[in-house]
Amino acid sequence: QVRLVESGGGTVESGGSLRLSCRASGFDLDYFPIAWFRQAPGKEREGVSCISARDGTVYYSDSVKGRFTMSRDRMTNMVYLQMNSLKPEDTARYYCATDFESAKDGTDWSRTHDYDYWGQGTQVTVSS
Repeated sequence: QVRLVESGGGTVESGGSLRLSCRASGFDLDYFPIAWFRQAPGKEREGVSCISARDGTVYYSDSVKGRFTMSRDRMTNMVYLQMNSLKPEDTARYYCATDFESAKDGTDWSRTHDYDYWGQGTQVTVSS
C-alpha cells in the first residue's frame, strides 16, 4: 500500500527556516519520482520541487529556486524539503506526491493532475 506522510510544518517568521519531511512507504524511491507541491487558500495547487526518477535531477519552481533544497534518503525512504529565507507568500499547505506513470523531467514535473498518490499535507505559515 502506497503511503506518504508529511511532517515538519509550523509557524515561522519571515526570513526563517523550516525542514519538511515526507515518509514514503509501499514503493521504492529509487524507481519513482517524488515531488513537493503546495496550496494556499483560494489558489491552485502548484509544484515546488521534484526529484526525477530518470536521473535524479532536482527541479524547482522559479519562486523557490535558491531558497529551498529538496533531498531524499534512499536508505530510509525519506524525502526532505529544506526551506530557507521564508516569505509570507510561502504560506500554504505542503504536500508530497508520487507518480507511477512517468519518471518526470523538466517538461512535466509540475503537472499536478499527473500525480497518482498524495500525502495529507503539512501546514506552513510565515508571518511578516
